[in-house]
Amino acid sequence: MREYEVVVIVQPDLDDTAFADVVGRISGWIKDSGGEVSKTDVWGKRQLAYPIRKYTEGQYFLLDVNMAPTFGVELDRNLRFLEPVIRYMLVAK
Repeated sequence: MREYEVVVIVQPDLDDTAFADVVGRISGWIKDSGGEVSKTDVWGKRQLAYPIRKYTEGQYFLLDVNMAPTFGVELDRNLRFLEPVIRYMLVAK
């Protein structure tokens, strides 16, 4: 198990329940793979440096996770196809 940080930017027009659903879905994928989410930090809505898919703002959140290194590829694929996600970054600590 290695420590990772996952920063995710989702669409700014999501309501609170849809935003919580996205966070829960990503956390669920990590927990189902045998990993654990040690911290979830919601940064809120922020201005983007440049427009992405015609969005100028995004809702940010950070997950500190412990997971197997092989699950990073699957998590990357899942995040790429999750519709409300604008951008994400997975970094090993």
